[in-house]
Amino acid sequence: MDKKKKRSVIRTIILAILVAAIAYTVYVTATKDTNKVINEGDKAPDFVLTDLEGTKHKLSDYEGQGVLINFWGTWCPPCKEEMPALNNSYNKYKNQGVQVLSINIAQSDFEVRNFVDEYNLDFPMTIDKSKSVMRTYNVDQLPATFLIDSKGNIQKILTYGITEPEFDQYMESLIP
Repeated sequence: MDKKKKRSVIRTIILAILVAAIAYTVYVTATKDTNKVINEGDKAPDFVLTDLEGTKHKLSDYEGQGVLINFWGTWCPPCKEEMPALNNSYNKYKNQGVQVLSINIAQSDFEVRNFVDEYNLDFPMTIDKSKSVMRTYNVDQLPATFLIDSKGNIQKILTYGITEPEFDQYMESLIP
C-alpha cells in the first residue's frame, strides 16, 4: 500500500472514531435521566392514573391517609407471590385510613384484568401505560413498594417481594 492510501485509511478511521464519539455524547446527553432521585423522607411526587374501572386516582387526593404504592408486572415472579398477601392486608386495613394503589407497568388492560381475576384482587389496579410514574419514582426493578405517610412523605422504599406479616406491619405504620 502506498503512503497516500495509508494516510487516507488512517484519516478515515480517525474520522469514524470522532463521529462515533460525538454521536455517543449526543445520545448520552439526550437520554440523560432528568428526574431527580427520590429518597425516603422526600415528598412523594403526585400523579394521576386510571384504574380498570375507569376511576382516576390522584395521589394528592389521599392526603391525610397512609398510602402503599406497589409497582408490579404480571411476568414478575415475586410480584405474583406477594399479590395475595397484599390483598389480604388491604382488606384488613382499608377502613383504617390506609389505601393501596397498585401500578402495573405498561401491560394491556386485558393482561391486567385477567391477573386481577385470577388472584381475586380487591384494591385499585392502575396501569402506567407510558411508564411516566415509574420513571418519576425511579423504579428500576419490580416489585417496588413505596410507603407514603398521611402528610404525603415517603417513609420507606422496598424493592423485594413482601410477605403478609410484613405488609401488615407496614400498613399498621401508615395508619394516621
